[in-house]
Amino acid sequence: MIEFNQVSLQRGTQTLLKNASLRIHDGQKLALIGPNGAGKSSLFALLNAELTVDGGDLEVPGKWRISHMAQEVVASERSALDYAIDGDKPYRTIEAGIANATDDNQLTLWLDRMDQHKGYEVPVKAEQLLHGLGFSQTDLQRAVKDFSGGWRIRLNLAQALMMPSDLLLLDEPTNHLDLEATLWLEGYLRKYPGTLLFISHDRDFIDGVADHIVHLHEQKLTLYPGNYSAYERLRAEKLAQQQTLFEKQQTRVEEIEKFVARFRAKASKAKQAQSRLKELQRMELIAPAHVDSPFRFEFPCHEQMSSPLLTLKQADLGYHQPSSDRILLPGVNLSIVPGHRIGLLGPNGAGKSTLLKTLCEEIPLLNGERTRGEHLHIGYFAQHQLESLDTSASGMLILQRLKPKASEQSIRNFLGGFGFHGERALEVIEPFSGGEKARMALACVAWMKPNLLILDEPTNHLDIEMREALTLALQNFPGAILIVSHDRHLLKASVDEYWLVDHGKVQEFDGDLDDYHQYLNNRGQWGAAHVDPGSTDGHSANATTNAVDRKEQKRLDAERRQRLAPLRKQQQAAEKQMEKLQGLLNAVEEKLADSSLYEDARKDDLKQRLAEQADTKAKLEDIEMVWMELTEQLESSD
Repeated sequence: MIEFNQVSLQRGTQTLLKNASLRIHDGQKLALIGPNGAGKSSLFALLNAELTVDGGDLEVPGKWRISHMAQEVVASERSALDYAIDGDKPYRTIEAGIANATDDNQLTLWLDRMDQHKGYEVPVKAEQLLHGLGFSQTDLQRAVKDFSGGWRIRLNLAQALMMPSDLLLLDEPTNHLDLEATLWLEGYLRKYPGTLLFISHDRDFIDGVADHIVHLHEQKLTLYPGNYSAYERLRAEKLAQQQTLFEKQQTRVEEIEKFVARFRAKASKAKQAQSRLKELQRMELIAPAHVDSPFRFEFPCHEQMSSPLLTLKQADLGYHQPSSDRILLPGVNLSIVPGHRIGLLGPNGAGKSTLLKTLCEEIPLLNGERTRGEHLHIGYFAQHQLESLDTSASGMLILQRLKPKASEQSIRNFLGGFGFHGERALEVIEPFSGGEKARMALACVAWMKPNLLILDEPTNHLDIEMREALTLALQNFPGAILIVSHDRHLLKASVDEYWLVDHGKVQEFDGDLDDYHQYLNNRGQWGAAHVDPGSTDGHSANATTNAVDRKEQKRLDAERRQRLAPLRKQQQAAEKQMEKLQGLLNAVEEKLADSSLYEDARKDDLKQRLAEQADTKAKLEDIEMVWMELTEQLESSD
């Protein structure tokens, strides 16, 4: 058992823990959550004896073997397989003992230790781990230095999992994983026999692994039983008891209800739409848990949109090479129209990033046609977007460069929605955390008012509150969206359909994420043509017909969304005006509640307030009628 007893921890001038207490029992699987900068990694350093407490007591069983996931990787000549095996330090010690034995007795002793350690299984285990994390068979013998930063982090994860341990510490283990590897890791950790403590901002991953939540908040550690969904419900109950948060909660719930109502009629059209509706309905329950979020922003959309926005016709996608072109995706045909909300699925190396880079013209077509709509404006968030940020500049300066005519106040207001308030907007971003830089990169994308958002792993380095804000912003974005993400919550709450990139093809995937998980499990048994989890050879003709019907229906739906877009804009404008007038009315009625206003000396003031009340009520009734008419028009068009 691990016990924090009135622990205090300070780093520099910042107090991270103050009289914090927590008890962790053997075999528990705990997710450590809290905003970026709260001290989660420092708590890990305490447990790993890299830091000492400034007050109180921390008790960790002395005999416990602790494995932790390093965040840096030295570029070395060691192969990926050897690097992973290095994580099992007892195995390497035994291996060295066998190699250096000077007589038969020593050799026998070391061989006995190897048997006890089950050392002959270690290389096989390492291969299985690396395959699960997305490494191919040929990758196993590649030098560590030949891998990119994200893949080196995967190697660190493999090392941590290889180490025989009683306590496993994992800091953001899914940050550089794709969806396939995330699902594999989730299953692996559920079977881990020791005590697991992991930092994660991936709520679905937490739900799949954790049996307890540790919330680091305001220098305290609070333990919640259950997974993240259970934590949200419990925290919501606590927050709802606070009157100061109640009004914010109600406003948030109303927003969610409006959004649910907007999409309810379409919820029966596909499994993923049903999943999204369930997600939105659940959000009403958990809304109070996030009412104090510091993030609130939108993705402004370009005023004009073409249909289609972007098309590929008989396009060969891949890379130019001196000898011959390397074609990953031959003969791709696709069309993206306003209102498309697409989640891109496919195993690692299948070509998802290649497709995104081609759509954004980062790499040229090898063959075929790429046609841009007249008013296409792409907002592209690359998987390694942080590397392109000018870290020597401030957020204010970066946005000014993008739009020189924008006012300083408009930039400040915009950056405030991403959590950069006051002087923070003027600070050089080089010392910012990874999460802060990721927020700044998203702000740059949103600032340019795209009508097609292409997002490649946008949630890396983002904490849960920022992920919630991103999800809401995507839900309300009127343009088209194409997303690659290992964050299942983001996908379920933001997209309406999925495309599968696999076996050299890009095609619609008729299913939800559960179906995709099943598809991955059975992938080795299926050919390239069998992308529909429910299809069989005997029903292939029907499947083709249904696919055509679905495609035509989606085209009609997209056209309808585009046709109704002006009405929706008018409806949204009316909603904003209603909110403004209701605020004015509340302010007037608050003044009318003042008993001194009814004294004889203040008759004129009373008349003025009553006139304001009547005028505001009349305006509010007029705009409510407009809103109702617009709503009826939209509903009749559905």
